[in-house]
Amino acid sequence: MKQGLVNLRHDRSSKDFPNLNLVADEYVELAITRSRIGIIFIWTAVAAIFVVLTAALFTLLTTEASESIVNLNPTAKSYLYFIIIILYIFIFVAGLVSATVYNRNKLFITNKRIFHFSANSLFSQSNSVIDLVSIEDVSFIQAGLADYIFKIGTIRLSTVGDETTYTFKYIDTPHDELKVILDLVHINKDKDSTEETQ
Repeated sequence: MKQGLVNLRHDRSSKDFPNLNLVADEYVELAITRSRIGIIFIWTAVAAIFVVLTAALFTLLTTEASESIVNLNPTAKSYLYFIIIILYIFIFVAGLVSATVYNRNKLFITNKRIFHFSANSLFSQSNSVIDLVSIEDVSFIQAGLADYIFKIGTIRLSTVGDETTYTFKYIDTPHDELKVILDLVHINKDKDSTEETQ
């Protein structure tokens, strides 16, 4: 690739992805995020809990069997409503936190390295930077019925030497992305072996 185009792509990538700290002549080839189906699952679960909670509240306040609860004094009723409102807020916040953590997981592939951002909670996150020349194996795994139905799975990256395996879960079937990653790994290994022989 011509140096002018490399510089242009580097400048564009540095502007679009300022948190990656790209080195000279490095640019982003792929930005992989988790599948949108996970967000749909999270908010569907929140909505289902809201429906169940609302139905329970409605049943509690309208059936004859709950007359003793409905006939509570005003203070006790206030506490009951307050607890229900707190439950609604808690469930909504749990949905927001789950969606935020889910979206914090990202995988960036440049022409030289892989940046792996992994979050398990709001306060637990790890960032890994892997040189493409150290990648031994790249694979995609689908395990379970849900993976096949929704066409999602896990990318696995194994490194040479320390034999570390990095996984990136819940992504859409990445046939094209896998080819790009493998091509970049081979290009970098060929370039590295050429430099060693010179």
